[in-house]
Amino acid sequence: MTKKLENLLLFMWTVSLTATLGSLYFSEVRGYEPCDLCWYQRILMYPLVLILGIAYVQKNPKIAVTTFIFSVIGGCISAYHYSIQKLTFMQESAPACGRVACTGEYINYAGFITIPFLALIAFIIIAITSVLVWRDIKEEK
Repeated sequence: MTKKLENLLLFMWTVSLTATLGSLYFSEVRGYEPCDLCWYQRILMYPLVLILGIAYVQKNPKIAVTTFIFSVIGGCISAYHYSIQKLTFMQESAPACGRVACTGEYINYAGFITIPFLALIAFIIIAITSVLVWRDIKEEK
């Protein structure tokens, strides 16, 4: 495995770890209770820390297919969650999300940065990096 692939795996692991620690900070330190959609995003992000950590240690870039699938599904959930927070016509049809409303915004930095937005950015970064890893694997062959 090339040093570039190794660095890309480390980068993806760092992004997933940062997203995981960020979500834990918001819920465990700040006391923000996650809504149902937040839980689905966590279900897809948290395993990436373990999967990418193992892939980095084992020097296994073939994990890019798995990380791409996890991040695309998680990104779709994040995009939907963000849209029901920010688009009025989406809020009207938003599902009831248990004890915490999915349309609620615990944070709103600069008028557009919410927790689902942060998750979406992390999922996009991991998806793009997964494609780069996959492309580099194909070029090595």
